[in-house]
Amino acid sequence: MTDEVEPTRLLAMNEPAGRRLLATTVLGSGMGFLDGTIANVALPHIGDDLHAELAGLQWVVNGYTLALASLILIGGSLGDRVGRKRVYGWGVAGFAITSVIVALSPTIEVLVFARVLQGVAAALLTPGSLAMLQSSFRKEDRMRAVGAWTGTLGIATAAGPVVGGWLVGIDWRIAFWINVPIAAVVLWLLRTAPESREAGPLHRLDWWAVVLAPITLAGITWALTAWPDTGASTSTVSALAVGIVAGVAFIVVEMREPHPMVPPDLFRSRDFSVINVVTLFVYAALTGSMLFLAIFLQVSAGWTPLEAGAATVPISVLMFFLASRFGSVATKFGARMPMIGGAVVLMVGFAWLALAPDDPSYLTQILPGVVIMGLGLSMLVAPLTGTVLAAVPDGQSGLASGINNAISRTAGLIAVAVLPLLTGLSGTAYRDPIAVGDSYRASMWWCAGVVLAGGLLTAVGLRRASGAAGDARAAT
Repeated sequence: MTDEVEPTRLLAMNEPAGRRLLATTVLGSGMGFLDGTIANVALPHIGDDLHAELAGLQWVVNGYTLALASLILIGGSLGDRVGRKRVYGWGVAGFAITSVIVALSPTIEVLVFARVLQGVAAALLTPGSLAMLQSSFRKEDRMRAVGAWTGTLGIATAAGPVVGGWLVGIDWRIAFWINVPIAAVVLWLLRTAPESREAGPLHRLDWWAVVLAPITLAGITWALTAWPDTGASTSTVSALAVGIVAGVAFIVVEMREPHPMVPPDLFRSRDFSVINVVTLFVYAALTGSMLFLAIFLQVSAGWTPLEAGAATVPISVLMFFLASRFGSVATKFGARMPMIGGAVVLMVGFAWLALAPDDPSYLTQILPGVVIMGLGLSMLVAPLTGTVLAAVPDGQSGLASGINNAISRTAGLIAVAVLPLLTGLSGTAYRDPIAVGDSYRASMWWCAGVVLAGGLLTAVGLRRASGAAGDARAAT
């Protein structure tokens, strides 16, 4: 096992220092979740204000996600080496600065560039929150802390649709300014948080991986995004080919690199490998569904940004009250059954939403599906996240969190690029209520199928005693 420089005293969940650390990580992570929600709700207004087509709006989401997914592994590894608290603070400050640039963007091109910079900052802060929880809390409190982190984020996630929708209704630019005061509070709370890092000498940066990862994701994503408008053009096919070749080269380099950014040894853990593939399925479905639901409710149903945003609040409320409880269940009995059950319930939620007409009733056609989704995610997310961290040595918790986050963001990147292609939405069709409605319903069925695949993989591939429960039994 890799040596670990831990805080002088590990924290408990019921002490003030533990609660402050949890609040710090929740607020910082919540800022990222809030920003993502705002971006989804704001897309139709950004398109009208900046005269952008669907491909440009896709890159408002994907530019951010591409940078985050490509660099988050470096952020996690850097935190393990030079200090998780320190790198987390860098990310929070950078996120605030780049949010200001986003809010001031005069064109769609500048906005996309600013979102890429924002993704770079997010790559520093995102893995640090979970890594600090994993390294700073006692083992018996870690799964509970992860569950509380997941559930308490429901506050930020609930605030995002309501506050973001209200602000977008006034001016979409104002909605991004909210990150500045949140970041200030996070940095103030962070002063008293414990620092931890991995012991040992610093290794040289894996530059080949740093270069090849974004080329892979950018080539594939650009090709999929452009395909609905250009078809199998020379540029589209070339971009796809470059992305695939770079991806193969990335794998080869990582297998030969003495100090790889993505250590192949981590994937020798069956649980780690299975959970990360399940993460790909779950977060692709979740990201795609939230994007299409936000656009559908505004364009097809004619709801205001506030109404469209508020429609998903029950998901956050349920996760706030239930996620920590399912984290405790996973600690005691293993993650396998809560994850399988959560995937099945989430699939039912998507199927319910897929039945909504263009002029839906919120109480009968949207709310039940949203509630079912919230229950499924509450059952699924905390056990999934806790199992990823428990499957690796504590000294690699930042790296493991980074890999899992990179996969979840890559899943969202693929979903935003692929779902419009699969459902026939392109150009300025996002302004057509009928086209958006048809595309929305097809996308929900796709999301239901993807989550079902994740549940089946969990049932077949995950050990029956996984996560903290599995660790405890293995030690006895």
